[in-house]
Amino acid sequence: MSIHQATTLDVALGQRSYPVWIGHGLIADAARWRARLRGRHVLVVSNTTVAPLYLERLAQGLDGLTWSSFLLDDGEAHKSFANVERALEALAKLGATRDACVIALGGGVVGDLAGFAAACWMRGIDFIQFPTTLLAMVDSSVGGKTGVNLPAGKNLVGAFHQPRAVVADIDTLATLPVREYRAGLAEVIKGAAIGDEPFFAWLEAHAAALAAREDAAVIEAIARKVAYKAGVVARDETEQGERALLNLGHTFGHALETAGRYTALLHGEGVAVGMLLAARLSERLGMSEAADTARLQRLLETIGLPTAVPAGFDPEQLLALMRLDKKNTAGTLRLILWRGIGKAEIVSGVAEAEVLAVLREAVAR
Repeated sequence: MSIHQATTLDVALGQRSYPVWIGHGLIADAARWRARLRGRHVLVVSNTTVAPLYLERLAQGLDGLTWSSFLLDDGEAHKSFANVERALEALAKLGATRDACVIALGGGVVGDLAGFAAACWMRGIDFIQFPTTLLAMVDSSVGGKTGVNLPAGKNLVGAFHQPRAVVADIDTLATLPVREYRAGLAEVIKGAAIGDEPFFAWLEAHAAALAAREDAAVIEAIARKVAYKAGVVARDETEQGERALLNLGHTFGHALETAGRYTALLHGEGVAVGMLLAARLSERLGMSEAADTARLQRLLETIGLPTAVPAGFDPEQLLALMRLDKKNTAGTLRLILWRGIGKAEIVSGVAEAEVLAVLREAVAR
């Protein structure tokens, strides 16, 4: 019997549906998640920051199984093909069979790489997400997107591979640095900005509580964002339409991350700046009002997120990186813009001159 209470949400994908558990003490609550393991081989993928904090706690739930761990160095730069190969070699050394499971214990980098390795091993084995950052809890752990980076751009190689479960133990947020915690809140704000104006208003009203990591507000924010994303994923698993809306700010943000060699901005910080750039472009194109842009900027700043492009970035380079975005079609930019808070939409054929003008203005600020 499970010993800890948890908020439970379901990502409904027919026979591949899976639970998302949100609560305290869930890593140690093996009675809850152990049943999601189908075989006897387990590879735990983590990193050198998270493993010393939580691996021993997780390992207690793996008693009786044949398992090993594979640790990445911390940081986006390590989400690489070289490390995928090392993870696959670890599975081979373990003797992992087709009923094996990969457990991702860490943030988005760990989850993306572990999921991609699981998708590749024997053409796809189980994996379970144990996200330890707010960003991973509300975004990357849910929905089955996995992948790695190339020098040319972020997440250009990957696979859709859904987890068997997501175990979001919010006790791990206590050890999360302030900057990374705030970066996670950017993804929460993004979900509201896309399609839930009442949630956006709730975030404005509870911004101080969220910034202070007040328990009830944090759990509510995670649950509402996950529920929103789960609904979108259920309707459009492989991003043929509506799911692309979840990329509001990402085309700008990924370009910023890549230009900064994944060290200048955290992913959530790139999304924060990217959302604001998308809002400014929407305003420039006559799709939205200045008041919408100002409202978004105010909330981002209240949370403590960046709203400016870092100094020294080149607008032409950023535009070139944006051309590689996976949403683009037939050589034209396809962006997620909005008609105000909660009213995002996919816009094709955006003139590069308009995008460049927004980037130049942002760099000059």
